[in-house]
Amino acid sequence: MRRKGPWSPERIEGFLREFRAPLRLACNGVSGHPVLASLWFIPLDGKLWCATQRTARVVSHLSRDPRCAFDVSVESPPYRGVRGQGVATLREDRGEEILRMLIDRYLEDSNSQLAAFLLSRVEHEVAVAIEPQTLVSWDYQERMGDAA
Repeated sequence: MRRKGPWSPERIEGFLREFRAPLRLACNGVSGHPVLASLWFIPLDGKLWCATQRTARVVSHLSRDPRCAFDVSVESPPYRGVRGQGVATLREDRGEEILRMLIDRYLEDSNSQLAAFLLSRVEHEVAVAIEPQTLVSWDYQERMGDAA
């Protein structure tokens, strides 16, 4: 894997582990134009794992062409984050497992109405494993410190 930017591999891993907003996933649509989706994610074993419904368009796009790009970044100053390119693998056998991990990661109450709704559709859930091929970090905290 190629890495660029100011952060060490450990700093990138720590950021991805602590960050609690969806990643933006770009894949190639049928028309050839890029398609963008926002998905919850969890970093595990060197991959970024997401879950979505089997019928989601992102699943059909990745089935046809597993190449993708992603962005995980802070949306307010000072800006910082990680982006990259990778290859996605769809794993129906891990859909429920990953969904439950995402619920634990993103929802304060795993007994909430949203968690119940998501789990009510778990039999149609597919895990998406993104294996990064490039990772680029950026961090504008030093030059934007007073903008926070």
